Amino acid sequence: MRSVKRTLSIQDISCFGRCSLTVALPVLSAMGIETAILPTAILSTHTGEFKGYTFCDLTSEIPPITAHWKKEGITFDSIGTGYLGSDEQINTVSDIIDSFGKDALIFVDPVMGDHGRLYAGFADDFPAKMAKLCGKADIIVPNLTEAALLLGEAYVSSGYDEAYIHGVLRRLTDKLGCPVAVLTGVVYEPTRQGAVAYDARNDRFYEYFGENIPATFHGTGDVFSSSLCGALTLGAELTEAIAVAVDFTLDAIRYTLPERETYWYGVNFESALCDLAAKAKKINNK
Repeated sequence: MRSVKRTLSIQDISCFGRCSLTVALPVLSAMGIETAILPTAILSTHTGEFKGYTFCDLTSEIPPITAHWKKEGITFDSIGTGYLGSDEQINTVSDIIDSFGKDALIFVDPVMGDHGRLYAGFADDFPAKMAKLCGKADIIVPNLTEAALLLGEAYVSSGYDEAYIHGVLRRLTDKLGCPVAVLTGVVYEPTRQGAVAYDARNDRFYEYFGENIPATFHGTGDVFSSSLCGALTLGAELTEAIAVAVDFTLDAIRYTLPERETYWYGVNFESALCDLAAKAKKINNK
């Protein structure tokens, strides 16, 4: 039996810009988890505010890579997905989950929108395709926009209460069939922001809030989801894992604030990795 947990992260590589795999790989590795990667595409930079970026679709490379892994008998303790750029990639990842996910924690971050809008390049039926993938997950981590898209409901940006958020989470697990849903970017009051989760298996809600910092940075969703997936892979309880992810994301933002103009393209999560690694070690030693 392996002494170190092994995870597979499936998403794109933006070679510059602190998002997707350039976040997931260092975060999960710092948490003491052996991390295999499966790039779905390579971009010169992320697509937020950069112009003229390059893009290379790697969908055709995925089946031979996973076929080789299958031949070698490689297994994973968890499988996490991030940005998937097409219906074909969703179908391919669904097949990977069928092949490698029997004894693995399946973690799906349904990256497809923010601020009430579907990302450019996605067809209107893309959320329905993503919903089917979410149905194969043990845990999904949408933001408020993605939750609305998955449910086919109107986006509510503010002014909601606990009853509304709890209702969204119940509807997600009921409609999609995943046992656990975590909703990120929840703000009940102006000074606090955090995440709320629902576990349909025991009909319980969990939440954790920290300071609401009035600033927007690229890649914070990737920072949150990577650290949450890592904590759960190590065996943390859901409530502890959410706290680890919220605190790590806040720490990364705080390190970035003094140099906002320099790091406008992403958060300085690297400076927060030592504290994250210490928390991960405590989880692993339990």
